[in-house]
Amino acid sequence: MLDITLLREQAELVKKNISRRGTAYDPSLVNTFLTLDKEWRELKGKTDELRRERNTITLEITKLNKEKKDISPLIQKAKKLPEEIKTNEEHLHLLRTKIDTLLFRLPNLLHESVPIGKDDTENKIIKLFGKKKKPPFKLLSHVDLMQKNNWADLERAAKISGSRTYFLKGDLALLEQALIHYAIDFMTKKKYTFIFPPHFINRKAYEGVTDLTDFENVLYKIQEEDLYLIATSEHPITAMYMDETLNEKELPLKLFGLSTNFRKEAGAHGKDTKGIFRVHQFNKVEQIIFSDQKSSWKLHEELIKNEIEFFKSLGLHFRQVNVCTGDIGTVAAKKYDLEAWYPVQQAYREIGSCSNCTSYQSTRLGIKYSHPEGSKYVHTLNSTLIASSRALVALLENFQEKNGSVKIPKVLQKYMNQKKKIGGNHA
Repeated sequence: MLDITLLREQAELVKKNISRRGTAYDPSLVNTFLTLDKEWRELKGKTDELRRERNTITLEITKLNKEKKDISPLIQKAKKLPEEIKTNEEHLHLLRTKIDTLLFRLPNLLHESVPIGKDDTENKIIKLFGKKKKPPFKLLSHVDLMQKNNWADLERAAKISGSRTYFLKGDLALLEQALIHYAIDFMTKKKYTFIFPPHFINRKAYEGVTDLTDFENVLYKIQEEDLYLIATSEHPITAMYMDETLNEKELPLKLFGLSTNFRKEAGAHGKDTKGIFRVHQFNKVEQIIFSDQKSSWKLHEELIKNEIEFFKSLGLHFRQVNVCTGDIGTVAAKKYDLEAWYPVQQAYREIGSCSNCTSYQSTRLGIKYSHPEGSKYVHTLNSTLIASSRALVALLENFQEKNGSVKIPKVLQKYMNQKKKIGGNHA
């Protein structure tokens, strides 16, 4: 959420920034906040004064009592104070709840370089990488290719686990693991620390890392427990330092996480119902950085550079886009997406995103760092390195051959027992 001090001192700046997002968010919520905040602060001041008065009267009663003087007027006055304080405290709690709810509805401040646009069709293309492949034969969909080579069992998965689930088999299961092993080695060489996080976190932590009003319909809730299955390792790793103050000398903290992720995909509206592109369970390697406030924009470029380097090494054609104001969501101040070319679908599809969330998550989570001018909120950044199921589909569509085999990118071959191809005559 936004820092309360920022809202109090620079309300017009905040309203102007929110208005860049179009109709998705209401800038007048800032005025509502200021009204509630003023009422809360005034009532808090009065209540604190009543507590001081109660303490003073208590001391005075003790003194007069020792002097054997009349304390009845003070006793009468003291009797009224607890009820008045209780009434004020109840109203303060109500105001605090309204303020917190409102703060959760205000989005992060956008960086000035975020393009204006209503939806993903107006994201700005920054750069293209690699070349489109045009094979002289009709390509099979990844579903048909998996069936042809007996690489997946979607029907049996649906039988026991429902739609958007899958069994991966044989060489395709090995290829998925090869992608993950390569990603781990890739990030380790970049001197990022490997984190294997818990696969469920509580509501307080989840409210810290994302807007649950937008995201809760995607999450799986563990029944009768205050726990949710994670949708990405970004969430537990970012929340790992909740309510802590880090040493500025330790920053930036450069981490990467591997996790199995769980998403309902409730908002997919029937899209990608076949195959493994959009599924309820998938594996992902994620980059996460905790930064001081001066360095985060430089580190944002580092994260996207890592992701670009990774996908270039796989030999895929893809593009980098600057996500526009209507597509960016609540938490990020700026976000890049990488979109790979899927020749069967004849479309660019998202394979990863890279966000600088500035202090939005850390303010919610209470993560600060020590500084000579006083503690400050850290900046949190995250970027996909690879979501394995989407990467697999990209490899199957781009590197298939006429006989149904698939060429293995050179960087993955050592993780595949030096196989250069799988499927077809190589099955």
